Amino acid sequence: MFERFFPDTTVTSTYAIDYKKLYEDGYRGILFDIDNTLVEHGMEANQKAKELFAYLKKLGFECCLISNNKKKRVHTFNEAIGVHTVFNAHKPAKKGYYYAMELMNTRPETTVFVGDQLFTDIFGAKRIGLKNFLVKPINEREEIQIVLKRKLERIVLKEYRMKKRKEKRNLKWEKKKDKKYFTPAP
Repeated sequence: MFERFFPDTTVTSTYAIDYKKLYEDGYRGILFDIDNTLVEHGMEANQKAKELFAYLKKLGFECCLISNNKKKRVHTFNEAIGVHTVFNAHKPAKKGYYYAMELMNTRPETTVFVGDQLFTDIFGAKRIGLKNFLVKPINEREEIQIVLKRKLERIVLKEYRMKKRKEKRNLKWEKKKDKKYFTPAP
């Protein structure tokens, strides 16, 4: 029921993703949400974010900030980063994601999305087939409308974790079954 909201991958932080591996796997563009994904809500780009984007550019990635925030917030954050931007994106609407890929000259199969919210960030990315990463929000203190969404997200994430545990158990069982019934030829 909730699978359309399930992320492809969950990670503790934007800064814990193996971007080099993504590049080796053929990805060339990365879309990022800003608030609570790269920095705390409303903060300017910190040193960690600046270093991340310098590293991504060095690897050869095109990057784009895609945010539901207003132009001023997105552009102020981007002054220290210097990547493509999409503001007032109306995530999870598809249009902003497509526009971001157009700016980066990438396609869904070569683009990755990184964000902290299921119902806007991840759902929007999934709607157009982008590989996506759900990151743990940087700060627990958020605006009231986001706090309410987080309560619903917990329900979906509980289902997601149960599904992942079940898949893991099934995989172990399959491996065990293969070992028990199939032995390699001498």
